[in-house]
Amino acid sequence: MSQEVTLPALGESVTEGTVTRWLKKVGETVAVDEALVEISTDKVDTEIPSPIAGVVEAILVAEDETVAVGAVLARIGDGSGAATTPAAEPSVAEPSVAQIPVASAPPAPEPTPVAAPVATPPVAAPPVVTPPAPAVVTPPPMVANTVVAAPVPVPAPQVASAPAPASLPQPLPPGGRAMPYVTPIVRKLAHDHGIDVSRIIGTGVGGRIRKDDILAAAGQASQPAPLAGPATVAASDLRGTSVPMSRLRKVIAERAVASMQQTAQLTSVVEVDVTEVAELRAVVKDQFVAATGVKLSFLPFFVKAAAEALQVFPIINAIVDGDNIVYPASENISIAVDTERGLLTPVLKSVGELNIAQIAAAVSDLAERTRTNKLSPDELAGGTFTLTNTGSRGALFDTPVVFLPQVAILGTGIVQKKPVVVTHDGDDSIAIRQMVYLALSYDHRIVDGADAARFLTMVKDRLEAGDFDGDLGI
Repeated sequence: MSQEVTLPALGESVTEGTVTRWLKKVGETVAVDEALVEISTDKVDTEIPSPIAGVVEAILVAEDETVAVGAVLARIGDGSGAATTPAAEPSVAEPSVAQIPVASAPPAPEPTPVAAPVATPPVAAPPVVTPPAPAVVTPPPMVANTVVAAPVPVPAPQVASAPAPASLPQPLPPGGRAMPYVTPIVRKLAHDHGIDVSRIIGTGVGGRIRKDDILAAAGQASQPAPLAGPATVAASDLRGTSVPMSRLRKVIAERAVASMQQTAQLTSVVEVDVTEVAELRAVVKDQFVAATGVKLSFLPFFVKAAAEALQVFPIINAIVDGDNIVYPASENISIAVDTERGLLTPVLKSVGELNIAQIAAAVSDLAERTRTNKLSPDELAGGTFTLTNTGSRGALFDTPVVFLPQVAILGTGIVQKKPVVVTHDGDDSIAIRQMVYLALSYDHRIVDGADAARFLTMVKDRLEAGDFDGDLGI
């Protein structure tokens, strides 16, 4: 008997998903709730767990194939079913494990089926001869660093075989695919630490190598690698290559183009003195970490000030619905998070009701789960306004794109010390102050320049006053 595994509903607005990676192959065993396949939707990438324990008997949807919610993805049984995989062209950038044919074993007498097939080690070894066995099973070939194992008949008593090494990958044939895609940031970090990424087993989704893996291998998770001399720049391995867009990148591209074609966008910028906020942070930072477990950055102050201004100027928080302007009853602020897969915007719900500590904790939690692929699709829906912290990468300011159906997005630049003119008791002087640019992009069909200016002025005044002592929540 076998059971079908279907694509579950991953959110109210999600109707289909794309298989990006099979985490189990035909013939392999899987436990209940163990990750079986990685699915990409227009909201989020997620792993689908197995509903039962057993053997993967058939994979019915190839990698890079898109199917509707409810479609059958695979069959799991006791291993007695015929093992099949869908016929599909392999991906240019990432050959599918499910698409590699399984080597047939030589004819053998009728064996007793077993529930858990024994995977042959991916190393050449003399065949193990069992006294009662009339035939020797030949191990399957190695293809692009992936051993495709067919179910192996095992006579009783079972003969133990040498375990395959789990820590080091096997050498690859020339032109073979060495590992999952490694981002330029991770590759540069590995270069700086002198780490060979081909010998690292990643802990990310599908074995993807993350920064933490490099730091752990270097044994320096708490401190940066020392510079032995002038800094060198490692060229990216992507130079001169061509890879297909991921589903997430396609969705971002389509929405960005649609937004620019359907809206009239412009950007207003103000410069804000956040010295008072910086001084408050310096005073309460240790107490804040002790009370909340997260560091106190400038971002929660920006979010708090924006939420208060949205309550006063709801046109900035509005949603376009055809020819109607909808004014939501709450301020649901999408926070842009930079991930290895692309830009995602998880949503902080009802921000106007939160204090600084609650905002900081929520932002930290959402950002971490976004980067580790633990978000549900519904956590990426329902935003009424977006805040993007481009200053975290050193930008003074930018002109962010408004994504429909929202009508505005606030970009926060880098906070830096600058000499500025300050006025005290009517006298002007030059002082060193902590300054930041705030850039509001908005849909000019709905939002007038005066609306944008009033919103930015309120945010500016709130931040420059620095009166957040009663809003810290600690």
